[in-house]
This record gives sequence, C-alpha cells and structure tokens, in this order.
Amino acid sequence: MPSELETPPPPQRSVIYDVEGGVIAEIYDRNRELVKVDDVAPVMRDAIISTEDSRFYEHGGLDISGTFRAALRTVSGSTQGGSSLTQQYVKNVLIEGTTSEAAQAEARETTLSRKVRELRYAVSLEEKMSKDEILEGYLNIAYFGDGAYGAESAAQHFFSKPASELNLGEAATLAGLVRYPELYNPRLNPEQATERRDVVLDRMVDTESITQEEADEFKGTELKLDISTQSNGCVPSKQPFFCDYVIQEIEKSDKFGETETERARWLRTAGLQIHTTLDPDMQAAGQKAVDKWVPRKNESRKVAAEVFLEPGTGQIRVMAQSRNYGPDESKIGETSINFATNADRGGSSGFQAGSTFKAITLAAALDQGMPYSTSFTSGSSTTITGQKNCNGAPLASWSLSNSSESKGATTHNMVSGTKASANTYFAHLQKRVGLCNVIKMAEKLGVTRADGQSYDNDNTQSNNSFTLGSEEVSPMSVANAYATFAARGVYCKPQAITKIDDRQSGKTIELDSDCERRISKETADGVNYLLQQTFNGGTASSLGIGRPVAGKTGTTDGSASAWFAGYTPNLAGAVFVGDPRGPNQHPLRNITLGGRYFGTVYGATIPGPIWRETMQGSIDKLDADNFSRSPSRFGSTSEPAPPAPEPSPAAAQPTSDQGGVPNVVGQQRDSAVAALEAAGYRVNVSETPIRSDQAQGTVAAVNPNPGTRLPEGAAVNVFLSNGGGGDTAAGFPGAGTPWTHGREPDVVPVMLPMF
Repeated sequence: MPSELETPPPPQRSVIYDVEGGVIAEIYDRNRELVKVDDVAPVMRDAIISTEDSRFYEHGGLDISGTFRAALRTVSGSTQGGSSLTQQYVKNVLIEGTTSEAAQAEARETTLSRKVRELRYAVSLEEKMSKDEILEGYLNIAYFGDGAYGAESAAQHFFSKPASELNLGEAATLAGLVRYPELYNPRLNPEQATERRDVVLDRMVDTESITQEEADEFKGTELKLDISTQSNGCVPSKQPFFCDYVIQEIEKSDKFGETETERARWLRTAGLQIHTTLDPDMQAAGQKAVDKWVPRKNESRKVAAEVFLEPGTGQIRVMAQSRNYGPDESKIGETSINFATNADRGGSSGFQAGSTFKAITLAAALDQGMPYSTSFTSGSSTTITGQKNCNGAPLASWSLSNSSESKGATTHNMVSGTKASANTYFAHLQKRVGLCNVIKMAEKLGVTRADGQSYDNDNTQSNNSFTLGSEEVSPMSVANAYATFAARGVYCKPQAITKIDDRQSGKTIELDSDCERRISKETADGVNYLLQQTFNGGTASSLGIGRPVAGKTGTTDGSASAWFAGYTPNLAGAVFVGDPRGPNQHPLRNITLGGRYFGTVYGATIPGPIWRETMQGSIDKLDADNFSRSPSRFGSTSEPAPPAPEPSPAAAQPTSDQGGVPNVVGQQRDSAVAALEAAGYRVNVSETPIRSDQAQGTVAAVNPNPGTRLPEGAAVNVFLSNGGGGDTAAGFPGAGTPWTHGREPDVVPVMLPMF
C-alpha cells in the first residue's frame, strides 16, 4: 500500500480587498482560516488531546490497544473509537482532497481496509512531521459543525473571538464537537452540548490537564455563546456589484485555470488574497450619489449605474448602481444584473448612449487632420444623403432635427457644435469623416456593444445615427473611452485586480496594466480641448468641480435614457440613468425620484449631478493636473461669427415648412390627430397628461418637434395638457417653454423604419 500522504493546506476562505486593504467580501466552500498551533489557546490544545487522543505525545501515530479494539469492533460491524489523533488527521486530509462525491464516500467508508490504509499513512506521517505540526494540521482541518472548519473559524463563529483567547469552558465546548458536530451543536442543541462540555472537562481532569476545581468552575454553567456568522459571497458585501465583477474576472479568464470549473474551485478553496483597484472613499461617494438621485426602491423602477477609472492604468476606482444585489428581479430595487458593465461580466445588454458618442466622431475627424474650423450650415432639421457603410453600400437618406434650443439656420464649427451638442452638425461631420471611420474609431477606443456583438452586423452597418449614440453600450465602455482621451491616446483595458496571493500554493500572481497607444497625443488633446468647452457655456455648464474637467452630456430619443461622461486628467467616469425594463417603453418623463418631480430627464439633469458629486468626493485624492494645450495643428479655437437675425416669429412657424410635422400645439385631441394623419404620419397619444400653459385636454407638445421632416408613415408622439400651466413638462422637447430641470439639447431623433 502507498505510504506517502500529501498534506496540502486544507480548503480555506478567499478574501477580496479594496485598494486600501479593506475587506470587500469573503468567498469560500469551507469557512476556514488557518492558524499556527501557537495561536490556539493552550486550553484548547489540551481539550482536544484529552478528548481525542490522551497518549498523542507518547505513541508513534498508532494507538495499539485502541486500534485493535476498533479493528475487532469493525469486523463485528461497529466502527466506534480507536483512531489516534494522527489517524483522524489522515482521514480528514483524504476527505478534503477529494473532488467528487464518489471519492468522498470512499474516503468515509466504514471498512477494515480503510482503517488499515489510514494506519499506514499515520505511521509514515509521524516519521516526517513533528507532533506539533500534526496537531496544528488537525486543529485547522477538523470540522466543528455549523459550517465552521478549523478551531479559528469555530471560535469566531460560536464565541466571536479568536482561538487564542478561548477560556476553558469555551475550549471544552469546541473540543466536544469534533466527534459528533451536529448532535452537539451548541446553537441547535444546547442541552446536549452542555453535557458534552462537562464530559470533556472531566476527561481533562483525568488526564491531569486541569484540576477538579478548574473544571467545577465551568461545569453546570450556561454556554454563553456569542454567535457570529461569517459572510460568504457578494450579497452581504457593501460593494456587491464590484465583488461580482471580480469573481467574473477570475472565473472567466483562462490565465487562472484551464476550465471555468477549475477556476471556480480555486477561488473558493485556495485561500486567495485578492487585491483590487476599488478606492473605498471614491466608491462611497459614488454610491451615495446614485442612491441620492435615483433611490434603490423608487416606484418608477429607474436605475443609475456608474464606473470611474484611472486614465493610464485602466484601474477601476468606482463601480456603483442604485440597486440592492439579489436574485429576485421581481422585487423593487433588487437585481443580480450589473448594469455598469457588459453582458459577459454582468449580464446587461447595455443602453443607447446618446450624445456621449459625439466625442468619438470628434476623435475620428481630428484623426483625419480636420481643423476645429470645419463648419456646416443647417437649420433646426436636416437630411443627410450619400453615406456608405464599411462594405461600401449606400445608406438610405436620414432626416433628423435639433432640439427646440437650436432653431433656425445656424453655422457651427467643432467648437460651437460641441458646446451646443447640435445633432445636425454632427450628422454632417459624420458624413464628412465617413460612417465606417467613426465605427473604427469607436473600436479603437474600446467602445464595444455590451451584448458582445460586433459592429459588423446589418443593423449597425445601416445605422445612420451612430454618431448620436444609438448603439447599446455599457458605462464601463464609455468611461474607458473617455479615459483614453484623458490619457492622451493611451488605451488601457479595464483592470479590477492587481495581485492575488495564493496561500495554498504559496505563490503570488502580479497583474500589470494592459495598455497601448490607440490614437495620437494630438488627436486626444484636441478632443480634450473640445470637451472642456461643454463646461464653458455648453450643456455641462452647471457641472464644474473647481478643477479642469472635460465631458459630454447624452440623452437618447424621447429621453429614453440619459448619460453623462466626464473626466479630469487623472479620473474618468460615465453615468447612465434609465429603466432596465426597456428605456423606450419606460422613458425618463413625468417621474418622481428622491422626492423630486422631473417632467423630462436629460444628461445634465440627473447623470451630470451624480458624476459631479462622485468627482467632488474623489478629488481630494487626485492631483490638480491640467490638460495639455490645444494642438496648433487644429487651428483657431474661435467659434463661428453670430448668425444673421432670425426671421419674425410669424415667418418662422414650423407649419410654413411644407411636408414637416404640423404644428398642432393648442388644438383639441381629435383635430390634432386628424391633422397629423392627413400629413401622412402615424400618431401615438400619451395617456399621461403633462403640465402646460395650454388648456386642459389640448395638445401640450409633440415629438419630434413641429416642422421636423419625417418619412411617410413615421410615428409622431402627442402629449396632452393637464392645464397645470407654467413649465410644460419641465422642459419637454418641442414644448417651447424653458426647461426647469437641466439644459440638454441633444435628443436623438426618432429612428427611421429601416432600423
């Protein structure tokens, strides 16, 4: 029979730490923490030896009389007693080393051959290990019941103290558990546990480990338990979605094992110390911000999710969302989906990112050497023809419009177009750059579809409005693209783990940042200059933090979802707000969040303040760095000269644009529907009235705006007035009244039927 027994460290807890060494979560199959024998109270060692093997320090691993007595009982059908402490250690090592139920059953089989095999191993083990080493192994591997493996975990679980601080009564209680841990479980069976403790105390008197007086001090007294349950997994963590992301990073990366099953077992048994990039102060600021603006259990079921990374390393500093972590999606405020990242790391298929994509078009244009003065003149609406996809196939014509704040014929260059977030300007710029080149720039910057699908698909390749953010992406993807701008063109793969100490093997895995240059410094510096202008009279004017910042608001068609992406030279973040049930079916209109009513939510309304408050809670840890100067190669940074005066209001009525959406604001419902249908459009009338100066029951607003040119059969949404007066839906696009909850003119136009 084999005589050499491998004695690797038994399975133990793995711990995930933040960047400052705080515990994020513990992950395990066995609740076990290994300790040295000297870190176990002497009374605990004496209690175990007195109870399980009083001649432990005298025999050579084989208790002759006890073993033969057990052998005779085994032959006659009984399996009680007789095993030395060394033999028990061998048995536990064999059980812990199994990887299947069949192997575990074999290790537990009650046969004479099993006892003989254990004897052979025990004798060999005594030749290569000292008694204290064997005792230490036993104290760490033994099962004490209630999910606690090893003396340290048992002491923490039953008495909320380390094994080094156990008193005599507590030690006797634990020592009494190892023979029948379920029967003598002091939490479930206190009477049996008390009787067993007293038996152990008597045994310790018999072996002269303690005196009768010492035993009498504890005999007959209450157990005085102080139960504490060790957390396991991400559910009890304060950073559950980042915790889940870290687990996904390990289980789905072949650098940590050949199969996902092997990697999952390694994570839960190897006692890993996993050091991550999460900053506890920044994370706390981010979680506070998302919970403040989009409370977790809001009745409208909206969610906010954000990611902040360090430019130049890709290290994730913040990952937060306004949801409790849990499996029951039917509960308000609970989800197991991580909306901050892609489907392969969190289960989310992403959301349309709105005008945050315009930065990608700017990068593509500057990369081709276009100057800031690249200008286009268009009205509040325009039609783009002649675009081609990456296969060279022509795209259908594309009609789109700006918001109500961008009326009339206007000439924009890159500076003014970015500040105003003018849809029509970026549509023309995309055509000039080439749709395929904009798509390729997105890929360079790491902006991928959250569902994992390549951009080389029929929908994307026919997507005229790519520049307006009509692809479904994650906050992680958008934040990382903006971090690439902040790092002056150096892209870094998002990084959550920096080091893993494998306590089982004694090895350490160091994980470096994975970075490479994707765009030139000049291109990145040009984008950085342009995106700084949004804080200077642009759509992000109210979101400054007292530091050099750059960024972009984003709102999708009909305020289905809203975004803000922004950065300093050393921290970049993206915030999404929307409805995971389906943003288009449950838009950000006429909702109440955190006690605030919003007629319409825009990028600067909720996502912007979340970003700003997260940044404000983080900048104390950041150097006050400046962006590099605007490259001279892109020319003047001036905006175009002011346009000619607008025509008189009467001449500028949208209804003068034959073929556009009729201006039916103020009309009765039936007459408005008839006029729109007569113009060739399908009509959707919202059943939820909105506040408006118009009379109750009349039309308060239409979307798209009056005058917008749409193809025949396109849908027009009609919103009726509740007669409340004043602030027309708090700024509904096209209502013609001032917005009351933020300034965000970049609404993605209605998608054409081809999409």
